[in-house]
Amino acid sequence: MNDTAKRMPGGEVLERETRGPVTILTLNRPAARNSLSEELIGAVTRAIGDLGRSDDVRAVVITGAGSAFSSGHDLKELTAHRNDPDRGRAFFEKTLKACSEMMLSIVRCPKPVIAAVNGIATAAGCQLVATCDLAVASVDARFATPGVNIGLFCSTPMVALSRNLSRKASMEMLLLGEMIGADDAKACGLVNRVVAADRVVNEAVELGRKIAEKPKATLKIGKEAFYRQLEMPLEEAYAYASSVMVENMLHDEAEEGIGAFLDKREPRWPR
Repeated sequence: MNDTAKRMPGGEVLERETRGPVTILTLNRPAARNSLSEELIGAVTRAIGDLGRSDDVRAVVITGAGSAFSSGHDLKELTAHRNDPDRGRAFFEKTLKACSEMMLSIVRCPKPVIAAVNGIATAAGCQLVATCDLAVASVDARFATPGVNIGLFCSTPMVALSRNLSRKASMEMLLLGEMIGADDAKACGLVNRVVAADRVVNEAVELGRKIAEKPKATLKIGKEAFYRQLEMPLEEAYAYASSVMVENMLHDEAEEGIGAFLDKREPRWPR
């Protein structure tokens, strides 16, 4: 695959930077508006897996190089496979499965994953924002699921949108395919904070650092429980959450944290 012109000079499709307990992953195909090629999808999935297992990493930030966060799937790469004997079916299936696995790797990652959205986040790029646990957007960020405009309904982005936004907000984005600004994205729950463009990554890192100060095992327990209970009926969710809290109460972190609160002192978290 000829990706040379689509990377920063001398760079990989995914760059890593460490800032204390926070690792920044930068989608690095700026000339292609950080579209999610097969190579980039694989790189993100592997990186999230590695960082989830690292004892040194407490939070992950995902951002984009250049003027875009991500424009979604690499349509040129997909279209090139229409000349395959099966008209591209096998490649389309492989790519969409890989993209779904990438999104699931973020949900399953025991560390919080924060999107730092610079510029546009469209289609699967918007899906990536919705999938992250938190999202910070620059004031000039814009979001869309525009597939309906080119005859390709954003069905996989729909999964993340419908689980994060209201039904009406999700359907409006999916049916109209129009761009929305950062303030509207915040109002409908797609992002948490809107900041100046030159602050977006630093703001996301600061969120990660604040989270890193919290007890590690408690965060892991809580993130997993959050996503699992979302898919349960109400009564089942309460039963599950209650069992999680019982196990959490028996953990050393809860014993130390509650003891510190009662003793009116700062907790000394187990490492």
